[in-house]
Amino acid sequence: MRQLDLVVVVVYLVAIAMIGLRLAGRQKTSKDYFVGEGHMPWWTVSFSVVATETSVLTVISVPGGAYSGQGFGNVELALGYVIGRVVVATVLIPLYKRGGFVSAYQYLGSRFGLKLQGLASVTFVFTRLLAEGVRLFASAIPIKLLLDEFGVHTSYRVIIIVLTLITVVYTYLGGIKAVIWTDAIQMGLYLGGAILAIAVLSGHVGGDGFSSALHTGHFKLFDTNFDLAHVLTSPFALPTAIIGGAIFAMASHGSDQLIVQRVLATRSLRDGQKAMIASGVFVTLQFAAFSLVGALLWSYNQGKSFQDLGLTSSDNLYPNFILHGLPVVISGLLVAGILGAAMGSLSSALNSMSNSTVADIIHSFFRGTPSEEFLLKLARVMTLVWAVLMAIFACAFSTSTGNVYLTGLTIAGYTYGALLGAFLLGRLVRRANEIDSIVAFLVTVGVMTYIVRDVKIDVTVAGATVPTAIAAQWLVPLGVLITLVVGGLMSLFHRAPEIAEIPAGDDEPGLGPDRVVAAGQE
Repeated sequence: MRQLDLVVVVVYLVAIAMIGLRLAGRQKTSKDYFVGEGHMPWWTVSFSVVATETSVLTVISVPGGAYSGQGFGNVELALGYVIGRVVVATVLIPLYKRGGFVSAYQYLGSRFGLKLQGLASVTFVFTRLLAEGVRLFASAIPIKLLLDEFGVHTSYRVIIIVLTLITVVYTYLGGIKAVIWTDAIQMGLYLGGAILAIAVLSGHVGGDGFSSALHTGHFKLFDTNFDLAHVLTSPFALPTAIIGGAIFAMASHGSDQLIVQRVLATRSLRDGQKAMIASGVFVTLQFAAFSLVGALLWSYNQGKSFQDLGLTSSDNLYPNFILHGLPVVISGLLVAGILGAAMGSLSSALNSMSNSTVADIIHSFFRGTPSEEFLLKLARVMTLVWAVLMAIFACAFSTSTGNVYLTGLTIAGYTYGALLGAFLLGRLVRRANEIDSIVAFLVTVGVMTYIVRDVKIDVTVAGATVPTAIAAQWLVPLGVLITLVVGGLMSLFHRAPEIAEIPAGDDEPGLGPDRVVAAGQE
């Protein structure tokens, strides 16, 4: 019967590529390719944002974490993320939408100059290459386990190449429209799968199962341990989740082109703001659904450890239930949902990296204005280039013995603080010029590299002292603080640049009331 599940997966892979191309239409300009000419409905963009930030690891790790004792800690994290997205919607999205930008880093170019715009973009694309390459390989790990169950034995490299090829078909031809529509479909599939799993599990465990999970702490929402070492190192400590999580979300959703590009595809500023805030609500509901799956799995398995169940880690719990606790065909659909999570994050990364390369890096080398036909061809070429590089990196990583999950989490800590700090420096420190911003950016990346790699805090666990890294949520505030302090201090040693406010109406794309240009930088 496993053949039926395999047929379902294959049909899904073919169908999602065809649907993406069908809904995308034909692109005539690079702006259409990158932001859909700003005509995408806000709700599809919101779903795309959620799918973009949801990897295979999220789908399988959140239930495993809830099973193992984290409770609903991921929902607590999401509450901080919602606060951060509200700030992004209020402060940063107006800059991008009124400026008519197709890249978040065009604001840095208009405020400080092309050098910082290019530096920020280069930082973004290489950080994203590393992060998504690790993410792509990590996605292949559970997919290989699922395929082995189907009797299809293949290597990580084959899985990586096949996923990349299928994804790049609709990303290359369909641009952002194909990415957003397929993201929305894929989110519906994996989230619908979680709801279906909840229904099946609820039927098995009944009210007693809910009660047992509740009394054993599997529904615990807030971590109220305020010990300083715990707050600094645990992502689930209440101040870390709410305060650190809010600032982390400001960076990940306000200064990372991967997310900003989707919001720029909406029809208006108001729609962009709705898409951003709604994505936070949807992520919270998504985390709640996957956490509930984990809590019910604990009751379903009568509290047995994953070792007692014959599994290698808690991340195998949800896939194991999909394969052995659900009817044939239904389990195939949920496996397809896991594949969809991998393809959604990959397609989004490829399109945003191509966008940033063309709009921020290559475009700045042209003194004149290249034709739209040329820019569109260039955009598609760069999509292919980044797809090849990402697949090569992911395949090379497959020979490593490192912890891919932790590697993926720490990469953002190197650069997110500098990226968000550059935006806030431009908004808060009016005296800062291009040199101040570049020096502050580079110093921040250097200092954060040291902090991420070498700074540890002693935490007592089961009577033993364990050196533990600083929680990822605190890395962004640290980076922002360093950027503002360095840039602010440097700005005191020169005359304030003349900042020209350039007003523009709705009929002047590319400029806006919030766009500022330092004298002599145009």
